[in-house]
Amino acid sequence: MFSFFKKKPAPPPAVADAPAPAPAPVTPPPATPAPAEAAAPPAAAAPATGFGWLRNPFAAKPPASAPAPTPAVDAAPTQPAPVGPPAAAPAPAPVAVAAPVAHPGVPAPIAAPAPLPAPEPVAAPAPVAAERKGWLDRLKAGLRKTGSSIATVFTGTQIDDALYEELEEALLMADTGVKATQHLLEDLKRRVKETKTTDPAAVKGLLADALAELLRPLEKALVIGEHTPTVIMVAGVNGAGKTTSIGKLTKHLANEGASVLLAAADTFRAAAREQLGVWADRNTVEIVSQEGGDPAAVSFDAVTAGRARGKDVVLVDTAGRLPTQLHLMEELKKIRRVVTKADATAPHEVLLVIDGNTGQNALAQVRAFDDALQLTGLVVTKLDGTAKGGVLAAIAQERPIPVYFIGVGEKLEDLETFNAREFAQALLS
Repeated sequence: MFSFFKKKPAPPPAVADAPAPAPAPVTPPPATPAPAEAAAPPAAAAPATGFGWLRNPFAAKPPASAPAPTPAVDAAPTQPAPVGPPAAAPAPAPVAVAAPVAHPGVPAPIAAPAPLPAPEPVAAPAPVAAERKGWLDRLKAGLRKTGSSIATVFTGTQIDDALYEELEEALLMADTGVKATQHLLEDLKRRVKETKTTDPAAVKGLLADALAELLRPLEKALVIGEHTPTVIMVAGVNGAGKTTSIGKLTKHLANEGASVLLAAADTFRAAAREQLGVWADRNTVEIVSQEGGDPAAVSFDAVTAGRARGKDVVLVDTAGRLPTQLHLMEELKKIRRVVTKADATAPHEVLLVIDGNTGQNALAQVRAFDDALQLTGLVVTKLDGTAKGGVLAAIAQERPIPVYFIGVGEKLEDLETFNAREFAQALLS
């Protein structure tokens, strides 16, 4: 085809010949309109025959010889329409537009990280902190009686022997005990001397530091998971809140993702099994119980069932016992021995629940139960009433057994881990 187009350039002379027969219409006037028509028809002729398209490219060549056609070329920007294939290059332009659309698509993935809900979980600790603060407020309210009696000691104008005597009396009234009181006074005097404190109000802060340091050995976390199941034996005198504390502890462990099995081994007290069953329903956990069964046998069955069912924790509720009832304390020892037969490493924890309102009697309970069962931890309850709280200082001084939890109410969530600094500040607030 290209050879055909190359030969066609010869026809321009033929075009000159074509005007020869045209002498009839040679009339000069029509010639003028003819160019005008020629400018218009080329577009019409092009679609009609297609030769106009052949003509036009060729006419594009002659513009060098004839200046007149130059306007025709100008007038025929449609001729560059054949250059319209390059106009297909604009088609890439839309492709370029598509690229920008893809570009925003790239930010879209960046926007995906933007909705980082991670901040939401990070915000979750905020409510936890708020709950802890609310619980501390209730603890301060429960210990306010003790705190206010101690706070009055520091309202004077100077630090002298009279201040220390008043403080000693206030600490003894708070069930701190003689040994712990003497320890705190000696430590406080040393701190006052080292810091060269002269303001009585500042002595209260130093006392809080001394008390927190004394209570520090009691601050320990309950460890679950080293044994499967972790067998926890819970003891306590009647009325200390033992069964209620087991229900709260079950809730605490469940919140941490541990599966719990309860053992109703308190067959001595009437309706104890039913009470523990209520707590099991509230916490939606399993319970092993026998009506009128032997406490040691129930404990053995519970530990065996816990191992078979793959439970994380087995909580054994033993019968309430007074430390003065030696034959009943022997029964607790029997439960411990039988539990060891079910699992050679058990019990892994032996907890004693003590009432925070019993004062120095709580220390006597700790001594007796520790001698019989080798206690591993304490749960202090009822610190939201008239509790004086100083008994923890006495325990820290004489039997520093860890305090895993302290309770300030009857609700499931009213059991919190013990923190020495928080407790010292609440006691002296």
